Amino acid sequence: MVNNTFLWGGASAANQIEGAYVTDGRGLSNIDLLPHGEDRLAIAQGRMPYNQAKADAFYPSHESIDFYHHYEEDIALMAELGVNAYRFSISWSRIFPTGLEDTPNEAGLAFYDRVIDLLLENGIEPIVTICHFDVPKGLMDAFESWKNRQMIAMYEKYAVTLFERYKGKVKYWISFNEINMILHKPFTGAGLQIDEATENRQQVIYQAAHYEMVASALATKRLRAIDPDAQLGSMLAAGDYYPYSANPEDVLVAQRANQENFFFLDVQSRGAYPRWVLKDFERQGIQIDMTEEDLALLAENTCDFISFSYYASRTSKADTSGVDTNTGNAAGGVVNPYLKRSEWGWMIDPTGLRIVMNTIWDRYQKPLMLVENGLGAKDTVTEDGKIHDDYRISYLEAHLDMMKRAMEEDGIPLIGYTMWSIIDLVSSSSGEMSKRYGLIYVDRNDAGQGSLKRLKKDSFAWFKDYISK
Repeated sequence: MVNNTFLWGGASAANQIEGAYVTDGRGLSNIDLLPHGEDRLAIAQGRMPYNQAKADAFYPSHESIDFYHHYEEDIALMAELGVNAYRFSISWSRIFPTGLEDTPNEAGLAFYDRVIDLLLENGIEPIVTICHFDVPKGLMDAFESWKNRQMIAMYEKYAVTLFERYKGKVKYWISFNEINMILHKPFTGAGLQIDEATENRQQVIYQAAHYEMVASALATKRLRAIDPDAQLGSMLAAGDYYPYSANPEDVLVAQRANQENFFFLDVQSRGAYPRWVLKDFERQGIQIDMTEEDLALLAENTCDFISFSYYASRTSKADTSGVDTNTGNAAGGVVNPYLKRSEWGWMIDPTGLRIVMNTIWDRYQKPLMLVENGLGAKDTVTEDGKIHDDYRISYLEAHLDMMKRAMEEDGIPLIGYTMWSIIDLVSSSSGEMSKRYGLIYVDRNDAGQGSLKRLKKDSFAWFKDYISK
């Protein structure tokens, strides 16, 4: 173990594991409207209205792996694994079914009471993401989601409800999962549908991002008053952009890509908009509804820690003609010829984890938490019910080695590591179950068929042994 207080665990998201999508009063969310199949990407990008999906489309989030009815079994497996932390999200529409209600849904709160209490009984620290790619459909209908300033008050009401309910039980909160994903998949990230015939795409995205960051700052302010012992962190889909070559044009393109990616942390950690983005807004004619009160909130309520996901580095090239751009990752870029790739085309770059840990620390000097890292791969169950996933073990071992080197040799203060994911779940990017990340296998296929039986993979025993040392 890195040290006696280090948080070792796994991570998940409500919309990817819970299922029970209309059970006990839960309302619909944006991800419940995101189908599996060929329409998924266009809808995720906000370019295709969700109601134009094929009539017979399959919606994998509706049942997922049914954590809602299997949470006791799954938490028992976590306890057996020996983890002392579990990062999960709360479903906004399970607490406020449309988002518009004044009174929360007690059945939803009671479900998370049971989950949190059982985690604590097993010595597992709950790390809670308030909003993990999650917007109630009712708020999309009423306000067009985060296009509207009124969303800040809706989020505040939701966050305060959680803070008051779980005061003293949850020490670590994360305001928005991978907040920068709004740049690439605005419907997935923030429930945004953009009519590019009548709307400026960048205007819509950056205005929504501003409202989210103000909401996060306001939640930080409210948490400090309600539960001063708790902390609230920001969360970024991280990975440095490398220049494809020493050509200054490639270096410049990579520099700008990194600026765009770290823009969110600049605001949430430093408390102010960087100059380059204000100049960029001016050049593009983007006018953000940004009040003096907003700016004061951002300045006075910066995040307590920075959480981040890391799956792969990215590579930028000024002239992409004749170069493979199929990276499989929403963040784009070009294929790095020095790296191996996963079955889904993602770059595998353990050294990139050490690089990005140094980058984030150098920029912000705030404690870090690595809350997603893992390998999506196809697993095969043998006749005797075993899953031999040496490829996953190799991936995790290489990344954990670099994580430890960043901590021990570079002095980076990391609070914890929660791998993605402790259990198989629906892939956010593709909607597939066959893109498996877990240490625990779940018998369910891409069409939603299967017994939901849980099986421990070889990586389960390996990770248990690794974190016990």
